[in-house]
Amino acid sequence: MLRYTLSMLAPYALRAEESRGRRYAEAGHAYRNDFQRDRDRVVHSRAFRRLENKTQVFTRRHSDHFRNRLTHTIEVAQISRTIAAELHLNEDLVEALALVHDVGHPPFGHAGERTLNAAMQEHGDYFDHNLHALRTVEQFEQRYADFPGLNLTFEVREGIVKHSRDYDAKEFPRLAEYLLDQRPPLEAQLIDFTDEIAYSTADLDDGVEARILTREQVRRDVPVFARLYAEVERLYPAAAEKLKFNETLKRVLDHLVSDLIAHTRKKIAEAGVRRVEDVREFPQRLCAFSPQVEEERRQLKDFLYQNLYFSSALQRDKQQAEQVISEMFAFFMKSPQELPGSYQEKTRHEPLHRIVCDFLGGMTDTYILEQHRRFCPPKKRVGV
Repeated sequence: MLRYTLSMLAPYALRAEESRGRRYAEAGHAYRNDFQRDRDRVVHSRAFRRLENKTQVFTRRHSDHFRNRLTHTIEVAQISRTIAAELHLNEDLVEALALVHDVGHPPFGHAGERTLNAAMQEHGDYFDHNLHALRTVEQFEQRYADFPGLNLTFEVREGIVKHSRDYDAKEFPRLAEYLLDQRPPLEAQLIDFTDEIAYSTADLDDGVEARILTREQVRRDVPVFARLYAEVERLYPAAAEKLKFNETLKRVLDHLVSDLIAHTRKKIAEAGVRRVEDVREFPQRLCAFSPQVEEERRQLKDFLYQNLYFSSALQRDKQQAEQVISEMFAFFMKSPQELPGSYQEKTRHEPLHRIVCDFLGGMTDTYILEQHRRFCPPKKRVGV
């Protein structure tokens, strides 16, 4: 299998030998560079395996065919490597970042995240899945005798923090080491876009499969889909409607990916960046869609929010998420002796609400439901 060489990397790509290193020094590996080792450590972590039982949009109650956090992550990694190769970025770093980008998500998808954040706000704190991912790889993964956590390179840890948003140095002083006044490398910038490309197209697919959306509705209300469907209709007039839908969805994904490659390449050329430092010091992020496709992206996202994410069909799951997480948070705040011993030990150094948040945030859907049945059983009604 042909692998890229250093000479194939763009001058603004981040080379493994230019890494700022690990928190705890390690000897190099005989045949894997540092970013390849980071990728492998993520894949072998417990947090990565738990993604299989964490909701993306639909719970297992709906079907085993729908995406979960793990299958979504694999799709993000595939799209990310394709784009990185075309832009001559470091594919190993991109893949490591894609595979680790969602390990900080709690059970029950975004409904669980909002509920956990609301519980934390009652204590003057917050839940942020990027920062929880950082805590996960630095503190809660214990696999090595020489150091705590996974001891990932600076660039992967920086990408975990900064791939999807910028943090204000004054508001987040504990993140000062991650160069908050600079942009992340292009490898990290890319992940926010590939994440949205993956979930937007996948959620259209799963939404139709779940019969919450209809194919006719998608054609009518998503302009980019309607335009590309007309092309498919001309090419395959006798094909089954499901196959026409699938062909169009494939074209939507390719359209978004191709535009992201072309427009990012254009912005890189216009900015005149020649080094990673130039990317970091540039006033704006350089990964971007063209204005036309950015509008199409926004229309697609708006459609999904209005017709899928907040649909009545998903309300039962959201209400369950809110109840389970709220009750479990309250339970462990009241009964911290029921926390595992390792978490009880951490309460000696950090506030209880943060440790409870860490414990719940790392759970899978199935495990938190099991714990909820154990600790918060339904109250028996007293007969009159």
